[in-house]
Amino acid sequence: APGGSTSADQADQYSKGTLERLDLSSSPFSQFHAWFEAARQHPVPQCESVCLSTASLPGGVPSSRFVYLKELDSRGFVLYSNWGTSRKAQDVRTNPRAALAFWWREMERQVRVEGVAERLSREESQVYFAVRARGSKVGAWASEQSRVLPEDEGGREVLERRVREVEKRFDGLKDEEIEVPEFWGGLRVVPDMVEFWQGRDSRLHDRFVFSKDSNVESGWRIERVSP
Repeated sequence: APGGSTSADQADQYSKGTLERLDLSSSPFSQFHAWFEAARQHPVPQCESVCLSTASLPGGVPSSRFVYLKELDSRGFVLYSNWGTSRKAQDVRTNPRAALAFWWREMERQVRVEGVAERLSREESQVYFAVRARGSKVGAWASEQSRVLPEDEGGREVLERRVREVEKRFDGLKDEEIEVPEFWGGLRVVPDMVEFWQGRDSRLHDRFVFSKDSNVESGWRIERVSP
């Protein structure tokens, strides 16, 4: 327990479901889609929230943050962010390996993804950027993500001043006429491993791992692993 608590309270037990090999699709993409739709229907609040983990080289220092999954296409899991100044951008430039972790507490399910991160083209990113709210578009242009906002220069006021400058720059443009910044866009995590985890009683969880394997007809080897 946090803070060195000596509480004797037992951890919650998981009992809402089971997972068997026959329950699984042969593709991790279709399996994820089925679980994601179930989470949306349950409903699990903000089930698109996912922890993205990256690590820079040569130091290998990891960093994690929560983002929104925006698309699942035929190649992988897509999210959008600043790729000019952010910590994750620095990490991916030196090390394309990335991991995702979804936690759907209300269904006692996790999904873990490991793979290679690749940038979407500017044209692909523009398709999503076009449907964002105007304020979010302005924010993408204004924020030098992860860079310090010096308190002696105004702190948050520095950011808000940039927002006002961008708003003035785009004054008179329709929302759809605001183009995606060169430094902003989509990132696709192309998986070579996807794990589906169903909580079970006494921490004896059901876990199945899909691993990329060209020797298997479906392209994916499926194995149950110990909890």
